Amino acid sequence: METLTTNNVWMMICTALVFFMHLGFALLEIGLTRQKNTINILFKNIFIITVGLLLYCLVGFNLMYPGEFNGFIGFGGFGLEAPLTESGSLDLSYNKGYTYWTDFLFQGMFAATAATIVSGAVAERIKIGSFMIFTILYVGFVYPIAGSWKWGGGFLDNLDTPFYDFAGSTLVHSVGGWAAVVAVCLLGARIGKFKDGRIQAIPGHNIPIATAGVLILWLGWFGFNGGSVLSADPELTSLTLVTTCLAAAAGGAVSAIVSGIMFKNLDLTVFLNGILGGLVGITAGADQMSPTDAIIIGAVAGSLIVFAVSLIDRLRLDDPVGAIAVHLVCGIWGTLAVGLFGNLAGGAQFLSQLVGIGSYALICIVSSFIIIFTLKKTVGIRVSEREELEGLDGYEHGMDAYPDFRMNEH
Repeated sequence: METLTTNNVWMMICTALVFFMHLGFALLEIGLTRQKNTINILFKNIFIITVGLLLYCLVGFNLMYPGEFNGFIGFGGFGLEAPLTESGSLDLSYNKGYTYWTDFLFQGMFAATAATIVSGAVAERIKIGSFMIFTILYVGFVYPIAGSWKWGGGFLDNLDTPFYDFAGSTLVHSVGGWAAVVAVCLLGARIGKFKDGRIQAIPGHNIPIATAGVLILWLGWFGFNGGSVLSADPELTSLTLVTTCLAAAAGGAVSAIVSGIMFKNLDLTVFLNGILGGLVGITAGADQMSPTDAIIIGAVAGSLIVFAVSLIDRLRLDDPVGAIAVHLVCGIWGTLAVGLFGNLAGGAQFLSQLVGIGSYALICIVSSFIIIFTLKKTVGIRVSEREELEGLDGYEHGMDAYPDFRMNEH
C-alpha cells in the first residue's frame, strides 16, 4: 500500500505539471502572435482544456483504453466507471503504480495537447466556431482512437517488434502536427505573410511572454515524460528527467548556433523553438537513452528546427508559432531515433517505428482533412479580410487584451 501511495502521489504531481503546460502553450502562442488576437488565442486554449477533459471523460478514455478489442477501434462504454472489488471498494490492483482516477486525469491532460498544437499553427485567421467544432471531433474521437493503437494495446503494440513511443513524440505531438499541416493548407496564409513573391516576417507582440511560456513548457515536461514512467521508480524517473533536460538544452543551443551561422543573427524565437524541438525529439525514447544519446537527439532536433522553419516558409505555409517544425518534424525524428539509439536500437525496431509513423500520418491526415474540409465548405473556416486586419479580439469576443494600452495609442 505504501508503494502504491508513493507512486500515486508522483503521478498526481506529474498530472499537475502537464496541466501547467497549457499555460506555457498559451503564453508562447500569444507572445509569438499580434496583440490584436490575444483574447482569441487565450479563448481557444481555455476551450481546449475544459472541453477536452469533459470529452475524455464521456467517450475518449474508453475509446483509448477499451479493454479487449480488435486492435483498431473499440469502446468501453460512456463515462467513467472505476473497477471495484466484490465488496464495492475501489480495486487498488487496477495498476501497479496508481489508481484508476489518476490514470484518467493524467491521460486526459495529454489528450488536450493535440488540439493546442493546431491552435498555434492556425492562429490569427481561423473562425473561432469552426475551431471549436474541430477540437470537439479531433480531441473527442480521433486522438483516443489513434492512441488506442499503441497505448490501448492495439495493433501497433502487438507487432512482432512493437512500435515504441514512451511519452508521445508521435501519439501526441505528431497527431497534432499532421492536423496542423492539413489545417494550414486549407486555411491559407495570413494577409501580408507572402507578398510579391517574398516572405514577410510578422513579429510577435511579446517575446518575453513567449520566453516564459517555453520555460513553463520545459518545466511541465518533467511531468509529461517523468509521469510516463507510470510509477515513482527512482532510477528510471531520474534518468528520464536527465535525458529530457539534456535534449532540451542541446536542441536550444544547436538551433541558436545553426541559425546564427545561416542568418548572421542570434534569433531568440529560433532558440526557444529549438528547446521545444529537443523536448519533442526525446519524448519517444526518454526512458531508453543514455545522456549522450539524449544530447545527440536534441542536437539533431535543434538543427531540424532551423531548416524545417525555412522549408515551411518556402512552401508558402504560414505557421505563426513554428508548431509544424517543432511537433511534427521533431516528433518524427524522435520516433525514428528510438530505432537508432538507446536500448531498443536495431533494424527491426526502426522498421516498426516507420510503420507507426505511417499509420498515424494516415489516420491524422485523412480525419483532419475530412473535418476541416467539411467545415470549409459549410460554415467556413476563415474570418473576413476586415476581421483579420482589425483583429479577432474585437470581432469575435468584443474584448481587448490591453484596453488601456490601446486607448493610449490614440
